[in-house]
Amino acid sequence: MIKAFFVDFYGTVAHEDGEVIKKITQIIYDTGKAENKGEIGSFWWNDFQNMFLESYGERFELQRTLEKRSLEHTLEKFGSSADADTLSNMMFEHWIKPPIFEESKAFFETSPLPVYIVSNIDTSDILKAIEYLGLKPSGVFTSEDARSYKPRCELFKLALKGTGLKPDEVIHIGDSVSSDIKGAAAVNIRALWLNRFGKEVPNGIDSISMLTEAFDRLKDSTF
Repeated sequence: MIKAFFVDFYGTVAHEDGEVIKKITQIIYDTGKAENKGEIGSFWWNDFQNMFLESYGERFELQRTLEKRSLEHTLEKFGSSADADTLSNMMFEHWIKPPIFEESKAFFETSPLPVYIVSNIDTSDILKAIEYLGLKPSGVFTSEDARSYKPRCELFKLALKGTGLKPDEVIHIGDSVSSDIKGAAAVNIRALWLNRFGKEVPNGIDSISMLTEAFDRLKDSTF
């Protein structure tokens, strides 16, 4: 019997920082020596991901720390004269005041089950974002709490322990196949991929196009 929803936050409840990233990339391009904006984005993302994947346990670092360091590396790589603190703050401001997806408030307000946020983000940032958006989740579990990032299992295990729920009593919803869907599956939590933009659905993955569609899945005894 399903007793709760776990939900990702950025990209699922609220918008990712994609538009901010585009603006920052443009600034680096305008003030640096890159041949094109694509190589900036590729280097920045790969540098962040390398640090991100190695950040757990005793080696864990906050996302703010990782993001700023990867940005500093990117500015140095492309000889940009832009200021790292100024650009970092553009991202951080988005994280604490993100635009919300249209149906997200309805999902929280009308859910027949408790909704817990399970997010790769620093705790203080997401608490500010939740307050800013006026949401009232039943609980919040972050990568900072778990000292680990999805898709590693520690954050999901922490959420299960904190709620007192078993894996088969939860549905996890997220917009990332690699982080949310595969991460949840690794601890035997059933998951729904939030596919807002009509992408091709990989074999074996259950998808929905908006958060409130998850309510219909509760009526499906095979899920």
